[in-house]
Amino acid sequence: MVEVKNIVKSFENKLVLNDISAVFEAGKTNLIIGRSGSGKTVLIKNVVGLIKPDSGSILYNGRDITCMKKVELKMLRREMGMLFQGSALFDSMTVLENVMFPLVMFSEENNRKKMERAQFCLERVNLLDAAQLLPSEISGGMMKRVAIARAIALNPRYLFCDEPNSGLDPKTALLIDELIHDITVEYGITTVINTHDMNSVIHIGDSIIFIKDGEKVWSGNKDNIMVASNQDLNDFIFASDLFKKIKASDESSNR
Repeated sequence: MVEVKNIVKSFENKLVLNDISAVFEAGKTNLIIGRSGSGKTVLIKNVVGLIKPDSGSILYNGRDITCMKKVELKMLRREMGMLFQGSALFDSMTVLENVMFPLVMFSEENNRKKMERAQFCLERVNLLDAAQLLPSEISGGMMKRVAIARAIALNPRYLFCDEPNSGLDPKTALLIDELIHDITVEYGITTVINTHDMNSVIHIGDSIIFIKDGEKVWSGNKDNIMVASNQDLNDFIFASDLFKKIKASDESSNR
């Protein structure tokens, strides 16, 4: 579990995060949603320790990352998996070598154990057959799955995903959502996803916070977000014709 308590962050006297608190639970997909520029990316960067908040605390199972020394932070990062927006695979490495990379960097196991772990992770995302291919030889959806395999290679307790469905077609995006959710539940990972994809919200939003102008203005889950009374949230959700139709259908069936 990760607890965010009263986080405040400014850049050059501009307030970007204002007194944000949230609890990201283990075994659940915890989503942060909001428009571009709302502060959700800055929040994620604070949570993983890339930047330090002006005030507040961020607790990893009771350990405050804002007070950690570099050595402590390095140790904590071994418990984290990261899934970047652009997959961030190494072009010159095979799929297998990409998945092995964090193991080579941080694991003290021998090479055989590292390879076995990497192969297991590729099998978990159904890509073992692509182990010897280069990133340029696989599709965008496959690259995301490789990135997921790499993110879980060190058996992380915490998984952070930045716009995991960016650039994917709806069908592939749904598969990525389901894969992330299944892995989260299966291994009891605390997964935090930064997204603006409402399909992800509806399908895997076990816990959701909505940020507007640097403030948390709503929290809930996929079961109650469609009937929330918060106007800012409704303006965000129903900006697309698809979700306007969903809401109209729900209202019609409840009459």
